[in-house]
Amino acid sequence: MDYRSGTAGRIFTIRFDHGDDFLTELTRLAKKEAIRAGWFNLIGGVRNAEVVTGPKEPTMPPEPVWATIDGAREVVGLGSIFWDETNEPKIHLHTSLGHHGETMTACVRKGTKTYLILEAYLVEIDGINASRPWYPEGQFNRLTFDS
Repeated sequence: MDYRSGTAGRIFTIRFDHGDDFLTELTRLAKKEAIRAGWFNLIGGVRNAEVVTGPKEPTMPPEPVWATIDGAREVVGLGSIFWDETNEPKIHLHTSLGHHGETMTACVRKGTKTYLILEAYLVEIDGINASRPWYPEGQFNRLTFDS
């Protein structure tokens, strides 16, 4: 385990409208506002997304199990933003996606289209020097605290 202590910086309330690609738009906002570290909550609806529902087996590196969301789902999610070694924001988002009483929990990766509306509440984290560089052993971008 490794950790750092920081403080809450700016707080953003964000609305994504029907058809918006919310991962693309959130990345754009992180760049525009220079949000180097942040934590966010997400509620609303999604109509499309490509997600990972877990590893096939508990091995390192993991082999992801992919699923495609095609149709309306209610969404509650939590995520973070840290930048990678190429100076790009990397979003890590886990959500529960529900439809007619059936729920899937997944890591949302790409192809995200808003259904009706999504709302996000993002808190910028000040005083933490961290990034999310590529982690070759795990084959994913891992939160790393910089000196």
